[in-house]
Amino acid sequence: MAQGILQNALGDSVRVSSAGSDPSGYVHSMAIEVMHEIGIDISSHTSKHMDTYLNQEVSAVITVCDHADQACPNFPGNFARYNWPFQDPAKAEGSDEETISVFRRVRDQIRITFDMYGAGFVDGLAFQVASAASSG
Repeated sequence: MAQGILQNALGDSVRVSSAGSDPSGYVHSMAIEVMHEIGIDISSHTSKHMDTYLNQEVSAVITVCDHADQACPNFPGNFARYNWPFQDPAKAEGSDEETISVFRRVRDQIRITFDMYGAGFVDGLAFQVASAASSG
């Protein structure tokens, strides 16, 4: 959900990738369903291990689950690092209705946080580009 929401917030000019410390191997069907409710299609997303990105250039690492910050490896280079420890909705217990309610709540929390982050990121990027252009 985080990848879909952040990609939506940042637009196509930024590549957003997602990975986990203990990937399940699939994207939870309730995650796909609640994201569809807000017009974001994550049905083609996959579950990957974070080591997939160790040899790629990374400008920011955002961890979103309770324990993910401790499990995240050190990526080479200089990058921003953020940790927003949202509840893992895949671990929710109860009826289907109770579980999907947790997925919706976490989706909405991620959306608020990432929309605000995305607005600042895009504004910051525009400021850096304008600053670089005016200093030359």
